[in-house]
Amino acid sequence: MTETGGTGATALIMLGCPQVPVQTSVALYLVHALRKQGITPIIAGTMAARKLMEVADPERHYVDDLADLDGVIDDVAGKQRDFDYCFVFVHNDSGVAYAGTMAYISRARLYALLFGEHAEELAGEIEFPCEVVAAKATHNPMPLKRKIDEVVMQWAASKR
Repeated sequence: MTETGGTGATALIMLGCPQVPVQTSVALYLVHALRKQGITPIIAGTMAARKLMEVADPERHYVDDLADLDGVIDDVAGKQRDFDYCFVFVHNDSGVAYAGTMAYISRARLYALLFGEHAEELAGEIEFPCEVVAAKATHNPMPLKRKIDEVVMQWAASKR
């Protein structure tokens, strides 16, 4: 059981370079939604992405576990750690590469959350097994939030 009285399931949320403004707010929303489902979220990100999360949640109401992105990938690749779910925020080719890496080294159910001006084009680059959630969202988080609610949270709610 997790501290939220949940399932004991874990979810890795991977954050790359926070170039696009919606990443931080949608990541916090996703953390909140997962915790409501009893899933323990772990956030792995670049230094800048982690700092934005720390500033956005200074009292750690939502963000419990922050880790270095490359360190977590190394742990998963070395079979020292794994997750039930993995959500990779993707707004450029590097994000696609992170998602592709996780598709092949992790047993997690993988979600590629594509956002930004070129979300649809990036979706065409994904040639590995995962759930693709794409929305053209750069400054307004609502299109990506709605897609997450439709695709991800509906699935999580049905697993209760």
